[in-house]
Amino acid sequence: MTDSNNYEKVISLEDDEALKNMDVDNETPYISRSEKDINALMNTVVCNEGEAYKLYNDYAIGVGFSIRRGTIRYHVGTRDISQKEYYCSSEDHNHELASPSEIHLLRSNRELTASKASVINSMINAGISTKHAYAYLSKEVGGSECVGFTKRDCYNYVNKQKMVLIEAGDSQSLINHFKHRMSGDAMYVYTVQVDQENRMTNFFWRDGRSRIDYDCFGDVVVFDTTYHTNRYNLICAPFVRVNHHWQNCMFGCAFLLDETTDSFIWLFTSFLESMGGKAPKTIITDQDQAISNAIAKVFPNTRHQLCLWHISKNAPSHLDSYNSNPEFRRLFYKCLQGCETEAEFQATWDRMMDEFSGLRNHKWLNNLYKIREKWCMALNNDVFSGGFKSSQRSESTNNVLNGIANKSISLTKFVLSFEDVVARWRSEEANEDYNCKKGLPSLAIRNSGILNHAAKVYTNKIFKLF
Repeated sequence: MTDSNNYEKVISLEDDEALKNMDVDNETPYISRSEKDINALMNTVVCNEGEAYKLYNDYAIGVGFSIRRGTIRYHVGTRDISQKEYYCSSEDHNHELASPSEIHLLRSNRELTASKASVINSMINAGISTKHAYAYLSKEVGGSECVGFTKRDCYNYVNKQKMVLIEAGDSQSLINHFKHRMSGDAMYVYTVQVDQENRMTNFFWRDGRSRIDYDCFGDVVVFDTTYHTNRYNLICAPFVRVNHHWQNCMFGCAFLLDETTDSFIWLFTSFLESMGGKAPKTIITDQDQAISNAIAKVFPNTRHQLCLWHISKNAPSHLDSYNSNPEFRRLFYKCLQGCETEAEFQATWDRMMDEFSGLRNHKWLNNLYKIREKWCMALNNDVFSGGFKSSQRSESTNNVLNGIANKSISLTKFVLSFEDVVARWRSEEANEDYNCKKGLPSLAIRNSGILNHAAKVYTNKIFKLF
């Protein structure tokens, strides 16, 4: 960007009104894009710093670069601005200009207006995720290039709002609780991630019993991020599995500020380190690209499957009128979990496409088909799943989380309620252990050698499933 740096960097002002007091959104553009050349920029008289910034930024965006503010000079003995310098944001080196399709990505051309911030706040308060809020805005204005800011800008804004809301005393109270638990449990682990301003953003914790349970049952893990809890609308993300009695057991839990790949990488890394570097053989999650990216990086040898319960729950919002058609529902749900072989699945899917030809260009269904190896039961016969479908644990865990918190509960009180639930699970496990010690279950075929052997090596619950 050599040329633009050699031209008018200093723009004279007649007024020292601060930019922060000016609403540049409502200003009329001084020059059209067709007139944005250096001759129009030179010697232009402006009234204040806001106009100066807009003038140069207008020119910069039209040419294809972003700008930054530079040195301010004042009249001697006053705070009245005499000169203000603006530069190309990459002034210290040459770079390619942004193409017309990239202009919306330039930093000085991005701004989250008050009206759009209000829409985002309303959606977040209603429990809608940041990515879905941004997707809604993009759709409303005709694409992400027309929103005025990037998805990362949206995440940064929402995270900043959440951090403003989180009371320092609340987060410190949670840390104090974790430390208290550590004093009585040598295997207790908690990890906190902080941002550039040293504010706590993400939390992960597990107790010693969770580590023991993971060593025994951690070959398959269900990771659920669909529940937003407490007054700060943080994501509550538990790691769950079933034990030898077919009961829930907890491996750990997290509070996450957002659903970005970076946050999930931090969480999965924290989880892996807390479990001595032992990764699960299979992990079951909701359908989310950020989670998939993080799993590929942190658990490269783990088989990633999608939760059928979440797919079934989300399907109606994507399929509209098709969802009310009995024949479509029959074929669709057979594809999900009713096919025994890959050939049967493909034949059922093709029949669904033939009978409902309008679905051939359906974006959501096409994307679902592309990742069919992550959810189709017929394509996962070689995957160890511990004997349960990927829909069962998420539904039961979600019901538990919905029952222990409300929008006014603090972080610490949520964790205390969460620990009560886990304690109840473990008490139920102890009861089942005792019942198994009292004797073998009654056998339908007393003379069956294989059933007698199964009764001796399986718990009562697993024997009944057997």
